[in-house]
Amino acid sequence: MLANMSQWLTLSRAAHLLGISRVALQKRIREGELPSFDGMVAADDLQRIWPELDLEESGSFEKTRAIREDAFARRMRERILPTQEALAQRLFAQGQELAELQRTLTRYHRLFETLRARLDTGPAPAADQLLRLLDEGLAQALAAPAPAGDVAALDAMLRVMSAHVTVKPSGHEFFVEGSETLLKAALRAGLTPNYGCGNGNCGLCKARVVTGEARPVFASDYRFSEAEKAQNHVLMCACTALSSDLVLEVLEAGAPEDIPEQRIVAKVRSVDALSDEIMRLHLQTPRSNRLRFLAGQRVTLGLSAGVAGGSDLHAEFPVASCPCDDRNLIFHVGRRVASADSSQDFSQAVFDGRIKAGADISVWGPWGRFVLEEDSSRPLVFVAIDAGFAPINSLIEHAIAVDAAESISLYWASTQPGGQYLPGQCRAWAAALDEFSYLPLAADELPAALAHNAALPLSDIYLAGAADRVQPQAAALLADGVPPRQLHVETL
Repeated sequence: MLANMSQWLTLSRAAHLLGISRVALQKRIREGELPSFDGMVAADDLQRIWPELDLEESGSFEKTRAIREDAFARRMRERILPTQEALAQRLFAQGQELAELQRTLTRYHRLFETLRARLDTGPAPAADQLLRLLDEGLAQALAAPAPAGDVAALDAMLRVMSAHVTVKPSGHEFFVEGSETLLKAALRAGLTPNYGCGNGNCGLCKARVVTGEARPVFASDYRFSEAEKAQNHVLMCACTALSSDLVLEVLEAGAPEDIPEQRIVAKVRSVDALSDEIMRLHLQTPRSNRLRFLAGQRVTLGLSAGVAGGSDLHAEFPVASCPCDDRNLIFHVGRRVASADSSQDFSQAVFDGRIKAGADISVWGPWGRFVLEEDSSRPLVFVAIDAGFAPINSLIEHAIAVDAAESISLYWASTQPGGQYLPGQCRAWAAALDEFSYLPLAADELPAALAHNAALPLSDIYLAGAADRVQPQAAALLADGVPPRQLHVETL
């Protein structure tokens, strides 16, 4: 009987089209519930494991339907739909795949016809039974295509709308939506490629196309050498994916020492209160000079005497936003700071309104090693005390973007009632992600809550807050058996 020819998908693409995490797929594979072969899963097995999923209501299907319905809007054509050239290239590739499948089926048909002709000469019962089996197998091979709601059909649609990119040598993967640049898509996915200006001038984001095709979306001033041209180099900031599957050789930052010290001038976009004790300072870097940093790192902010109303001020703050936010830098500025230097004066300038939208603020850095262990697949436990949530927020957003952790737990302890100044965001994470848990606590409840978590020695723990609160808690975690290499501490 003819074997079932189910479509095989990579884990990333399967997770992308079903609207679930790659971690959820990997967990089912480890538990033996979901078969896999060489990093691939079958579409039929996905539908068997998740029969309750309504693909027509999944986020991926909704996105493609919205794209299709708004295809005549100029803004949608430019920002969401791939270019006509990319669409033509991807449709042509799918046409080639379809033609090859048709040729395969034709060969099956010829095989069955040959066998039938030979078996017709001997009508023994065994031959009759074999003929029925051949008839059934041929009927399956030449059956009508599956309905549009099938996993394989949805994947075919999404392969036209979004390109899948694999990065060498790290093996990281990301998707390019519409005509966005390779750099923007990589940053959105939590990757850390080398880049500088972001507008095609410096050449720091160049990558080599290993397989597939990329094309420029805007002109750039950088000039490749003849050797780079021969090796098929492109600028990630100026190019998008032309083919539906692309493999790039990219230089990525894997540790803080891979990020150079930078100094730029950013504009204040807004200053608003998150609580009585915390202000959110939103800066935006120039288009031609973005800040490279790893999630969890700090920078130094500088305020000129003219804005500060006297002498120059500077203060060091963790970046609360994710590097995937492109030019946007978010900081959570507390009314009271632990240090006795000009940090208190800088915070006061934020709270009394001297720093307004449009003001220039110097940014230099980044500093610190409070970053995710990219090679670890252990569960992630984040412990924030008061404004220690700022670097934790950056780490969580990055962890969600790279989709690498088996589970994420957040403990947010506060020394004051209502000190969790972004509760809605934390609850939204917990509601949207099956593997995410959130527990708000009073500061004196934190030690007991952590002591009840028996999985801590098997997790990577990230602890941030004021030194007088963080250091005793770190000592307690080590005493409870957490390996030192799995405990990461940041004092504010």
